[in-house]
Amino acid sequence: MSVPHAKTVPATFDATSTARALQFASATLQIEADAILALKKRISEETSAQFVKAVSLLLNCDGRVVVSGIGKSGHIARKIASTLASTGTPALFVHAAEASHGDLGMIAANDALIAISYSGEAGELLAIIPIIKRMGATLIAITGNDASSLAQFADVHLNVKVDKEACPLNLAPTASTTATLALGDALAMALLDARGFGEEDFARSHPGGALGRRLLTHVRDVMRTGDAIPTVAADATLYSALLEISKKGMAMTAVVDADGRAIGVFTDGDLRRLIENKQDFSTLSIADVMHANPRSVQPEQLAVDAVDMMEEFRINQLLVTNTDGTLVGALHIHDLTRAKVI
Repeated sequence: MSVPHAKTVPATFDATSTARALQFASATLQIEADAILALKKRISEETSAQFVKAVSLLLNCDGRVVVSGIGKSGHIARKIASTLASTGTPALFVHAAEASHGDLGMIAANDALIAISYSGEAGELLAIIPIIKRMGATLIAITGNDASSLAQFADVHLNVKVDKEACPLNLAPTASTTATLALGDALAMALLDARGFGEEDFARSHPGGALGRRLLTHVRDVMRTGDAIPTVAADATLYSALLEISKKGMAMTAVVDADGRAIGVFTDGDLRRLIENKQDFSTLSIADVMHANPRSVQPEQLAVDAVDMMEEFRINQLLVTNTDGTLVGALHIHDLTRAKVI
């Protein structure tokens, strides 16, 4: 028996096909934008009390927020759970179908369940709702039908009804899933604000991201220590200092006193200026040409503070000292680049 082949798609568009594709793209975006604007109006004027109640229930939830759905709603539910978790609200996704086969054990009585079904009649969700209710968990339903079974069971119902889907057949969930996703973001942002969730909180849940590196990386995490620190004593000759600069590869050397406190710094730039202004410097000591009272940071400071200082003073190296001035490390701008702080 022969199997019918899928319709062949032309390799290139002609002018008519191109115009039609752009027309559909524009119409899709307009329909979905209209759906979100209609949702905004509904929350502001008609269902504001329900939205505020949902935020209050989630804010005061002693357990976790469990988000569940099936099909396209399941994909949206997973993203909403991820957004909540990353913005200060402990949350997880439970697949509605898997819940009836053991995953229901992931939901506890002190949890809040956000159940998502545009029709409000998804059998997989309705199968677990009676157990959720008997358990005593809070139920927040997101549907497109106030009269649906899921809406009737819920402690709070949030309506995401759309006039039409962007799909020209009005079948594939498009505008409705966009509206649901936007509503989930609205809940997450309202909760973020209510919790006073700030940049440092965000960084703690995103340690691998750029913001996490900037807000969680300290100078001590990236500074050079021990023998890697270019260091000479105050009575060292300029020649000895140049050897130390060349050996340690930081284009500078720290100058320390007998107690190990940083009292000066000498850089490649200082050497170039010295050559321009003085022909014979073979008898000079490092104390004669160093910059006294060098700029420094402390190991407990954020690495981004070191970046700010380097940018402000247009320098590429910093000494790292304790509060008493003892030299404990050195930092080059390349160290911060490798650590992806900048």
